[in-house]
Amino acid sequence: MQSDVTAFIKLMKHPVKFRLFLFAKLPSAYFAGVRLRQITEENCKVSVPFKWFSQNPFRSTYFACLSMAAEMSTGALSMAYVYKLQPAVSMLVVKTEAEYFKKAIGRTTFTCNDGMAIKETIQKAIFTTEGQIFKATSEGVNEAGELIARFFITWSFKVKKN
Repeated sequence: MQSDVTAFIKLMKHPVKFRLFLFAKLPSAYFAGVRLRQITEENCKVSVPFKWFSQNPFRSTYFACLSMAAEMSTGALSMAYVYKLQPAVSMLVVKTEAEYFKKAIGRTTFTCNDGMAIKETIQKAIFTTEGQIFKATSEGVNEAGELIARFFITWSFKVKKN
């Protein structure tokens, strides 16, 4: 499992391959400017800029664009741990919650530090063969380090039936 996690992280860190992935699988995130800034086994940082494509009528970043970046920070960690996993494990967002604290008028960077807990949840899903739920947290800060938003993305992990 460890080598596949490392391989996925290496793949995600390649800027061209990551952008091609976004363009092919998540075109709205690609056009909004969502970018992976850092990924390790423990955490992931994803940013979204304030620009014409990501703005709302109130001159701030549209909540859906903030949500994309927050979800990606949790989803990239989840994908790292299910990448080429045997038995295969499916993952699905089953709930999202958000708290907003400050207007997003510049680049917002979301960080999820739940990598080890996500790994344990996936391992439990394999061991028990029962679906498991995990509520990941991602906090978004502006360039000054001020908290913009906090997202809670609830993931379901389930062993795929052959």
